[in-house]
Amino acid sequence: MIRVLIVDDDALVRAGLAMILGGAGDIAVVGEAADGDEVPGLVARHRPDVVLMDIRMPRVDGLAATERLRAAAPAPEVVVLTTFHADAQVLRALRAGAAGFLLKDIPPADLVTAIRRVAAGEPILSPAVTRQLIAHVADDGARARRERARGLLSGLSDREREVALAVGRGRSNAEIAAELYMSVATVKAHVSRILAKLGLNNRVQIALTVQDAGHPG
Repeated sequence: MIRVLIVDDDALVRAGLAMILGGAGDIAVVGEAADGDEVPGLVARHRPDVVLMDIRMPRVDGLAATERLRAAAPAPEVVVLTTFHADAQVLRALRAGAAGFLLKDIPPADLVTAIRRVAAGEPILSPAVTRQLIAHVADDGARARRERARGLLSGLSDREREVALAVGRGRSNAEIAAELYMSVATVKAHVSRILAKLGLNNRVQIALTVQDAGHPG
């Protein structure tokens, strides 16, 4: 059973999400929060696997709540669910360790699938967000990020770097295994070592590091 905490300041939205997710036999909504400042206590109490997080909330927004939550280990996966998307919000959420960023117009069945995939360790991005990420343009901090990212990737073995680049292209474990002629278990082991070496906590952050290094695929 996948345990989900819903965080949104709109009671009707929370009710709708709870109804959608409650209809899936393998998902249980274990709690609801109306603001980001309620998240730490509810996470400690209910131990969710996934937190479905709104951005705009009155006291502590979803981005700050995500950063605080993911800074402490162990932490549940976070999926940001919002009505709007801007480059700054997307990148801040993903760099904070969110495993997904979805828009609220997502079809109910796709939302359920997204929760399942995130709980299984796969990152989820809406097509619009993916296009934003791929088209991410340079800003004043791009050079520093590029040098830092290249330095991180240089510390990987050749095989680990190949796996990291494949993750950066959005490949699944099965696709990487077929592409690099290794077992899925070996791919998973490489991903775990990459996360440990780079000090990251999920595949999305590996992909961001690859993008920052100037290796979009």
